[in-house]
Amino acid sequence: MTHSAPLWRAQFPGGLALAAALLVAPALRAQSAGDGFLFRRPAGSFRIWTGYDRALANSPIFQFVTDTFTLSKSSFGAFAIGADVTARLAPRLELMFSSGWSGSRAGSEYRNWTDTNDQPIRQTTSLERVPIAASLKWYLVAPGQSVGHFAWVPARLAPFVGAGGGLMWYRFQQYGDFIDYADSSVQNDALSSDRWTGELHAFAGLDVALGPRYVLTARAQYTWAKSQLGSDFVGPNSVDLSGLSVTAGLGVRF
Repeated sequence: MTHSAPLWRAQFPGGLALAAALLVAPALRAQSAGDGFLFRRPAGSFRIWTGYDRALANSPIFQFVTDTFTLSKSSFGAFAIGADVTARLAPRLELMFSSGWSGSRAGSEYRNWTDTNDQPIRQTTSLERVPIAASLKWYLVAPGQSVGHFAWVPARLAPFVGAGGGLMWYRFQQYGDFIDYADSSVQNDALSSDRWTGELHAFAGLDVALGPRYVLTARAQYTWAKSQLGSDFVGPNSVDLSGLSVTAGLGVRF
């Protein structure tokens, strides 16, 4: 004759697990949300951002296309999107890794030429930039403070500055109809140049705490970059990739 374990004993492990979960869950919620604090100083953060990137467009190739076609320097201003990951090195110093993308596309026509039917000669010009960079980010005030041994309270406002460098990939393209100046004929063509180059940047911004874990960030950044043009383009052999961007995004501390 076999004997089964008492019902209370069979259910005890499950009941213990349930009780532990009920006890631990509020503590985890307190640690992640807290009454305005975390139980430890954050080790870093992850942020996504978007904004506007105004290309300076100061090299001869941009001068040529704005003189020849119905384009202006503002035609190369672009929507930008990207993400940052930071790691705390000191109470007010962080190492930041970032990447993003910006791209513009503008239709145009020759300013002083039409085809044999007196119709505009049209083309499209685009510029894309993808930086991958590392920076040092320095807070002008402490981004938060420890209270006792267990709590960390974020500052409501935390301005910062920073600088760094990295690599930038770019692609400059023109496609559509172009005049062959040798015989004044109109030819359909596609011209493209893309490659990697170095970049340097400096920035300033402000973190606005939305709670102990979430933060709103606004940042203005100036980037210096320059590269060579591909063989599709005859004449000017360099392209200015510098620009000024203004972005805002949402981050989470971890």
